[in-house]
Amino acid sequence: MPTGSLTGQVALVTGAGRGLGREIAIGLAAEGMAVGLVGRTHQTLAETLRECARRGARGVAVAADVTRPASVREAVRAVARDLGPIDLLVNNAGQVDASEAPLWETDPNQWWQVVETNLRGPYNLLRCVLPGMVERGRGRVVNLNSGFALRPDPHYTAYATSKAALLRLSDNLADSLAEHHVVVLDISPGAVATDMTAAMPMFRDMKSWGSVPYVVAVAVDAARGRFDALHGRFIHAGRDNLEELVGLADGIRAADARTLRLRPYGPGDPMG
Repeated sequence: MPTGSLTGQVALVTGAGRGLGREIAIGLAAEGMAVGLVGRTHQTLAETLRECARRGARGVAVAADVTRPASVREAVRAVARDLGPIDLLVNNAGQVDASEAPLWETDPNQWWQVVETNLRGPYNLLRCVLPGMVERGRGRVVNLNSGFALRPDPHYTAYATSKAALLRLSDNLADSLAEHHVVVLDISPGAVATDMTAAMPMFRDMKSWGSVPYVVAVAVDAARGRFDALHGRFIHAGRDNLEELVGLADGIRAADARTLRLRPYGPGDPMG
């Protein structure tokens, strides 16, 4: 049941016209958050905006391509101008390889487009939003990531590579952002039935999808600060016991766990 726990705060959600981005934006709006909706198609953004308004939330929809820095700058300015300083950035916009194929059979332009959307897009948003958060000494970033970031996949090389790079980007930011009380988290929703996921051949026979409302609840909890102790770390909403994970946060940091690291082959490994 909505509690209004985020009233007075502002979120910017990319890829907000459909799929998880749409549902997360509506979930945040239901908790009282003003929502800046960014995506490539104004019509779908307008539909999301209407749903957010039905929850009593203020909002603004801005059509923008996240891979284009100038377009992102204008979108961030519009959201801040109409709603106020951004408290939460949700980097949700993403693409996946057009087909399951080994790298040498992929279309070079489409492959790079996936990487640009999934990595350059978040960078462009971070570059525009973080200065304000750092100056104010507060803020949260949620990068929608994937289990593909953690394991090699020969069929989705662009997607897996870009998501691993996004996780590394968060890791690179974590220490410097901690000094300014800005939290960054990478959250994998798991296999949930969105247009993008359902179209992937590997999920053709999927019978048991993850819960979209649960992923939305996790995003709302991230906005509330429930996972701040896991700053800079990877959370798998579809598999983790989140209460247990938060309880282990000190140990996770001490072990330098839940982020990308090279595993030494033994005690004599010079890279250990």
